[in-house]
Amino acid sequence: MTVRYTPMLGFIKKSPEHSLALDQVRAWTRERFKLADDAAILVAEVACALPGCAPLETVVAFWVDERRHHFKVFKPVAAVESDDLPFAWQKESLAVPEGFGCDCC
Repeated sequence: MTVRYTPMLGFIKKSPEHSLALDQVRAWTRERFKLADDAAILVAEVACALPGCAPLETVVAFWVDERRHHFKVFKPVAAVESDDLPFAWQKESLAVPEGFGCDCC
């Protein structure tokens, strides 16, 4: 198990299973949206304390031609399944418009 210290979050424990789950979601994203092998894909599990929000959610961001795309899955990364990802035909709707402010990813 890897333990990392971040100034804002303190100590975070990451198990090998957690890392494998992140890698799996990254691979499904690459496959689903037919992304190049060198395309940047960020997968992170984040905590949400807002009322009605899933306690842990998975945030995915990827870049195509310098345009950021993103989506969330409202469950922990270890519980994400390939069917939870958006359909491939939704790719353009996941693109973040220029000038759009978003603090999620």
